Amino acid sequence: MNPLHSKKSRFLLSVAVCMFIYTFIYLKAPLYDESNDQKFRVKRAECGFYPDELCSALFVGKPAAFKIGNFCQKSYQPKALSCIQTSCSCSTVLKTLHFITRPLSEEEGNFSLAYIITIHKELEMFVRLLRAIYMPQNIYCIHIDEKSPRDYKTAVQNIVNCFENIFISSKREHVVYAGFSRLQADINCMRDLVNSKVQWNYVINLCGQDYPLKTNKEIIQYLKSKWNGKNITPGIVQPVHVKHRTEVSYREYIHSGVPYVYPAKIRKAQPPHNLTIYFGSAYYILTKAFVEFTLSDARAKALLEWSRDTYSPDEHYWVTLNRLPDAPGATPNAGWQGDLRAIKWKDQEGLSHKGCKGRYVRDICIYGLGDLQWIIESPHLFANKFEAGREPLVLECLERRLRLQVLRQAQVPIEQHWRLQQCSHFDMQLAPEPSPAHSNGQRAGGEK
Repeated sequence: MNPLHSKKSRFLLSVAVCMFIYTFIYLKAPLYDESNDQKFRVKRAECGFYPDELCSALFVGKPAAFKIGNFCQKSYQPKALSCIQTSCSCSTVLKTLHFITRPLSEEEGNFSLAYIITIHKELEMFVRLLRAIYMPQNIYCIHIDEKSPRDYKTAVQNIVNCFENIFISSKREHVVYAGFSRLQADINCMRDLVNSKVQWNYVINLCGQDYPLKTNKEIIQYLKSKWNGKNITPGIVQPVHVKHRTEVSYREYIHSGVPYVYPAKIRKAQPPHNLTIYFGSAYYILTKAFVEFTLSDARAKALLEWSRDTYSPDEHYWVTLNRLPDAPGATPNAGWQGDLRAIKWKDQEGLSHKGCKGRYVRDICIYGLGDLQWIIESPHLFANKFEAGREPLVLECLERRLRLQVLRQAQVPIEQHWRLQQCSHFDMQLAPEPSPAHSNGQRAGGEK
């Protein structure tokens, strides 16, 4: 053999061996024997490479990724929020928190959305949610629970002060879970929104533990193509098993500092105007004309007053009014249609999902890393519910994935501070086709 060829062959063989060793070391988590937990070791430094590679593995359900992810979450440090807790300039807030500062397409610029966000805790979760849904052509009403700590209110106000299209509701409620105060909080924001100068098309209500799964552009296209001026209020005629919610009177109480709703031994009168009561989701997407209708129509006002002492009235109020044939944008014959929330209900385990990989609270899953694949395969616009403090990597992965989708859809030049990844190690895999399984198991409710 030619000596030159021999040396070349040995060199190529050496390169191949080195590449294999490097690949084995760098990708040792996928290659290691997952059945032997004692062999599983992760160096803290490896967490510095996440979330791009790690999130992509979590999105497709690789078992080794769950183990690495759970380890990395223990050493997670929340993003610095000190800027909004002090007196940073607004330009600094916008850049350091990566807010998008102009419409990303002509279609979006000409179709404004209004948002109602009710919050009471977890500042980081609120910042992530607001950043994800924020667009300068939209308008946002923030309702802060009057019980929230003063420093929390101050931090939220510091953010709001930097935006002309974000405001705190002019009237705040002491919100009680399943109480009338939760419905009143939305109505307070609606009154403010209809008086704003922004000509919005639809209003969407969210809570502080929601997160979007679709981009602003995708939400608009969904509304235009599938609803076209109609309201989305998933629900059905009130089933027998929930009639107790509106047949007896409920009162809001406070015991040991904890507010709650409790039934009184008083039977309620029949619904006003002979209305048929429906049962559905507390969450909706409503046209501006319908919102104006609910604030002025005699039947809507009477139903609101009648609902003051019912259990979780936001789960019957909106859907009942939207089934009135003469209401603007009404859907009298609708049922559970409307892909609003991806929620894992405990009683739907084995039917619409294979269990909660985080933990259940009030029979609703607080998502863990093992839920990510199910979440991104969902056709829904939003998912509920998340805890940024307890499962930070879940939000980190969803946030980076969503921002990549947003920027790839943009039809304007991208500004550098809009990017969450300053140096990306991996081209993150985006959404697969939605799974048909997610269309089943519709339920009302969600986080209040």
